[in-house]
Formats: sequence, C-alpha cells, structure tokens
Amino acid sequence: MISLLASATAEAVTANPGILETIQKTFGLNGPFFIAQVINFFVVIFVLKKFAFGPIQAMLEQRRIRIAEGEEKLKRIEKQLAESEQTTAAAIGKANDEAVRLINEAKEGAHAFSEQKSQEAIAMAQNILAKAETAAKADRDRLSSELKREFGRLVAATTAQVTGKVLTADDQKRINEDALAKVEA
Repeated sequence: MISLLASATAEAVTANPGILETIQKTFGLNGPFFIAQVINFFVVIFVLKKFAFGPIQAMLEQRRIRIAEGEEKLKRIEKQLAESEQTTAAAIGKANDEAVRLINEAKEGAHAFSEQKSQEAIAMAQNILAKAETAAKADRDRLSSELKREFGRLVAATTAQVTGKVLTADDQKRINEDALAKVEA
C-alpha cells in the first residue's frame, strides 16, 4: 500500500511539478524538520522499547511465570489435600472399626467377668449356707445333749423326791435312759 501511495505521489509530481510545493505549503512540510522529526520518532521508539516496554514486558513475563508456578503449586496442593482427605477418611474408618472391636471386646469381657463374679457369689452363698447348716446342726446337737442331761437330771430329781429315797449313780443312769427313750420315741 505504501508503494502504491509512493508511486501515485511520484506520478503526480512528474505530471504536475507544482503539486509537491502545494503539499508542502498545505501541510507545512519542511524537509530538514521532517527528517529530524523522523529521526526523533525512531529515537523515542528505541528509548521506549529499551527502557519502558522491555522492562515492563520482562516484568509481565516474570509475573506470568510466577502465576503459572502458583497455579501448578495450587494443583499440587489440591492433589495433596485430596490424598490427605482420603488418608484421613481411611484412618477415621480404621479407628472407628478398632473402637467398635474394642467396645465389643469390653462388653464380652464385662459379661464374662460378671458371670464369673456371679458364680463366685453363688459358691460363696452355698458355702455360707453349708456352714450355717453345720453350725445349726452342731448347735442343735449340743442343745439336744444339754436338754437330755437336764431332762435326765430333772427326772432323777423328781423321782428321788417322789420315792423319797436317794438314788445311786446307776439308778440315775437307768432312769435317764428310760426317760430319754420315751422322749425320743
């Protein structure tokens, strides 16, 4: 397009030599100032590219790299978080299973302990009853023998008073035996 414009301008200049002067007067175009402005334009572009756009672009590139690294770290952290959640869920499940097992073992142990203590209490109660029966029988036997002796003595004393004679040891023994035989029958 520039070459087309340049060729059109060149044709216009050759066809009409006063046109160049007309353009210079219309737009205020001065050759040496125009060349100085073009040089200034390129110097400003170079300075801006070197000291403004270059550092800004480098800074933007560094920022883009840091953002990409941050996104990559975020993905790694999310992955680690998901793995951690799975590990935690597995550990919690395992702990719950272990707790249920321990509770069941404790219940079984408590039941067995309770059963054992119950059996021990029953055995102790039976032992106490046996001892009480033995003690009661011994007491009954002792009281019975005391009662027999006392009864025999009372019978002998009564017989001695009724008959008016003094009984000998053999008489007392015989009377006691007869009286006891009648009482026991």
